Amino acid sequence: MLRTLYDRTIALAESPHALWALALVAFAESSVFPIPPDVLMIPMILARPSRAWLIATVCLVGSVLGALLGYWIGAGLFETVGKPVLQFYGKDVYFDEFRARYNDFGAWAVLIAGVTPFPFKVITILSGSTGLSLPIFIAASIVARGMRFFIVAALLWKFGAPIRDFIERRLALLFTLLVVGILGGFYLVKYL
Repeated sequence: MLRTLYDRTIALAESPHALWALALVAFAESSVFPIPPDVLMIPMILARPSRAWLIATVCLVGSVLGALLGYWIGAGLFETVGKPVLQFYGKDVYFDEFRARYNDFGAWAVLIAGVTPFPFKVITILSGSTGLSLPIFIAASIVARGMRFFIVAALLWKFGAPIRDFIERRLALLFTLLVVGILGGFYLVKYL
């Protein structure tokens, strides 16, 4: 089933409505959809490198708007679904403690999930359920998703098809290592 969904998503990259499809996939991926917009974005940029920045912008806008939907899902469904489940199991007290800790570092969680392979939708929904400050959530989403999509667009614009394999196979790993390095640096500065 996932392969069929992937193949259909790739076919959208070749359609005349590709930008709209990209916006829709980027929107849905930030809240519910399992396929990242990169599968559309990469072939679209390779086909028309002169539109790399437009394509990255469409991806960014769609993704941030989808992140707002994810936030709303977390905020709206937590009261009706999540909270009663936590109360049933007697864990609602722990959630308040978790909420406080998450909101202290929530911007970092959004930044990390926005550039690494971690499913962004999980963080968008969690941010809504914990009531992370909406302006902080939006700013962190713009920065993280902007970095992700514009770095991919820049690499494809500059190097073209030869960099495609690197992006598809190793860029997520490099983003993850970068985040670990940054967090490690902050830890060293704080505790050494």
